Amino acid sequence: MPLYVEILISVFLVISGVFGFVGSYGLIKLKDSVQRLHAPTKATTLGVGGVLIASMIYFIAKTGHISIHELLITLFLFLTAPITANFIAKAYIARNMREGELPSSGGRYGWAVYDDPPESRPGS
Repeated sequence: MPLYVEILISVFLVISGVFGFVGSYGLIKLKDSVQRLHAPTKATTLGVGGVLIASMIYFIAKTGHISIHELLITLFLFLTAPITANFIAKAYIARNMREGELPSSGGRYGWAVYDDPPESRPGS
């Protein structure tokens, strides 16, 4: 394997290690659940993405073929991490919400799962 390919793989691994460390550190040091949510969903996802890119480069250089496994893992990871973060944030808000705390959204359905549609309210 050529030296420049090994350097490129090493760079991606070091960058992904830094993102993984920052995500793990943020998960430990941030104050509440919503703040802690950003660390694994943003930084650690990029860290895992860097490892997968390094793995793809390695297998392309070693075998000459693109490894579909890493592409599928990357696709799954980048699709599921934001959705999971959204659900965790909604659960946190629902658990800690007090009556009248959320301002009016101005939209037809209000704050996602927290308001009934206007046509289902009595007197509307």
